[in-house]
Amino acid sequence: MGQLFKKVFVYSFFGLLTTLVACQAVNTTSGGAVGVQREQYMFVSAEQVENQSAKAYRKILQEESKKGHLNENFDQVQRVRKIAKHLISQVGVFRKDAQSWAWEVNVITSKEVNAWCMAGGKMAVFTGLIEQLKLDDDELAAVIGHEIAHALREHSRERASGQMFTNLGVAVSSALLGLGQAGNEVLGQAVNLTLSLPHSRAHEVEADRIGVELAARGGYDPMAAVRLWKKMARLSGAKIPQLLSTHPAPESRMAAITQDAELVRPLYLVAKKVN
Repeated sequence: MGQLFKKVFVYSFFGLLTTLVACQAVNTTSGGAVGVQREQYMFVSAEQVENQSAKAYRKILQEESKKGHLNENFDQVQRVRKIAKHLISQVGVFRKDAQSWAWEVNVITSKEVNAWCMAGGKMAVFTGLIEQLKLDDDELAAVIGHEIAHALREHSRERASGQMFTNLGVAVSSALLGLGQAGNEVLGQAVNLTLSLPHSRAHEVEADRIGVELAARGGYDPMAAVRLWKKMARLSGAKIPQLLSTHPAPESRMAAITQDAELVRPLYLVAKKVN
């Protein structure tokens, strides 16, 4: 009876949590031409995440400035900000409120091949990304559009909410079922493989899709995203099985991007004439 009670309690507990999460289902963006419509479940408030992001961004900029690594190359900074400006001008297609975000775009001198956009539009592009991949403007727009898309969809907020839910569920299940520390780690790994990693891949797919449309609407060739990820695949070398990766496999990713790039090509042709 004791074990049965524990199992019933666990199932009831997760049922209750699921109900609570469902009450907080949101869709942070409109679908756009590419049609991103997945509902998201949020425990954490947007204000909390944006405030934390702003503080973290200020700290990073201060640290990089002390090292002399912040916005060193004027021409490079102007290039990045010009492309970002064109894409940011299109964010209203996906969410109107993002037009009034306090957007910031800075370039950090680093060999790291990276770029990111925090909640609320706090963005950084690393010189290693531009220089090692030898990005043209269209390819750089693909990167920037992808990162902007993460911010528009509030993926960091969603991950924080999901992690809170996962940690709580694993802890309660492990304690009630008497799994111990080893069992807790196994359960956590199983949850990560079945829930967390696919969720992260869903984020990447959404950022790809919205990013391609933002680039097209901003007057940049959407097919450049395919070239970008081919370069990234060559640079990364060894392939990680898609099951264990937070990013989609390169082949499936490029096939999906190609399909979306063809879909938004008319938007690109119109924007190109205007610009």
